[in-house]
Amino acid sequence: MRPYDTVMTFAAIIVAAGTGTRAGPGAAKQWRSLAGKPVLRWSVESLLNAGAQGLVVVVAEDARATATEVLTGLTGWTLAVGGATRPLSVQAGLAALALDPDTPVLVHDAARPLVTAAHVRDLLSALENADAALPALAVADTLRRVTDGRTETVSRDGLFRAQTPQAARAGRLAQAYRNWAGPGEPTDDAAVVEADGGRVVLTVGDPALMKLTYPEDFQMAELLANPLAGAARVTRIGQGFDAHRWGPGEAVWLCGVRIDHDQTLIGHSDADAGLHALTDAILGAIGEGDIGDHFPPTDAQWKGASSDLFLKHAANMVTARGGRILNVDVTLICERPKIKPHRAAMRARLAELLGLPLDRVSVKATTTEGMGFTGRQEGLAAQAVALVETPA
Repeated sequence: MRPYDTVMTFAAIIVAAGTGTRAGPGAAKQWRSLAGKPVLRWSVESLLNAGAQGLVVVVAEDARATATEVLTGLTGWTLAVGGATRPLSVQAGLAALALDPDTPVLVHDAARPLVTAAHVRDLLSALENADAALPALAVADTLRRVTDGRTETVSRDGLFRAQTPQAARAGRLAQAYRNWAGPGEPTDDAAVVEADGGRVVLTVGDPALMKLTYPEDFQMAELLANPLAGAARVTRIGQGFDAHRWGPGEAVWLCGVRIDHDQTLIGHSDADAGLHALTDAILGAIGEGDIGDHFPPTDAQWKGASSDLFLKHAANMVTARGGRILNVDVTLICERPKIKPHRAAMRARLAELLGLPLDRVSVKATTTEGMGFTGRQEGLAAQAVALVETPA
């Protein structure tokens, strides 16, 4: 996309500090993959390409490393740590930018990934004769209100669905937030400016500016985003295998879950055979060698390391190629400990680490009925398969 040529310099704030619990299990929605690219990266790339001169991404304190990883290769952006609420996060973004009061600033939700330069152009134009501007869609559906089990039709005349980005001049927006007196927390930035006596205007909204809120929203967004992603896609399969011997200990890590046990697995890292096999499967799917190539056991920095790091590294390599992991399947091979009581926790942990819906993650277990090194309880083995989609 060509940067939008405008005489108005503008800055942007992308709020991405939420947890997105309504989006279902797995990573927060801003870190999940959409058409092979993290949701957050869509908005950052689009606003930078539209000409943003100064862009701050507001994230939770514990998400700084994740944000840096998913935005690798992009320039012109900075990070700020958000607050407990959206208004606090917006104000943190304004403070981080330290803009001239007359500079237009666009505040955007990371959960609306399909923003374009055309949306920016319309907002900047509208802001020339207003204190704030936002895209909005007229309500098309019949509205029903439910009160004490009874329903009634509500007129939709004059009702609009507010979207983001929302535009205001930096000084005007900062002043409005300082003067906000409630009641409650404002739901968007235009409401704050309006409450401070400002004039708010609407630009034409766009159904593609949908907000990712529920799991089913991602299915619709994929349909909208894939044509924008452009290139043809190919599907790749990778497999991995790992084994570790038993030794003295009191617990074992398997698929990212700690299990109390009378032995532990011996290895340079935490010896999580399930995560090691899955890491190799993902690396194999994209032709990037194996876990030892990326995290050599001869390197002291990985001694005792959590294998979560290895799995995330492999997943981020897929994302960096514009790819996405479609589903994974892990089989643990051992006589003990019993895996079934912990299988649900293992699936949930893998889904969280990979940003996948739970039904795309499988963990199984089997024994060798006393045969071989696992049957003799000398060690534990794991094998894994990963299905990955990447640009052709």
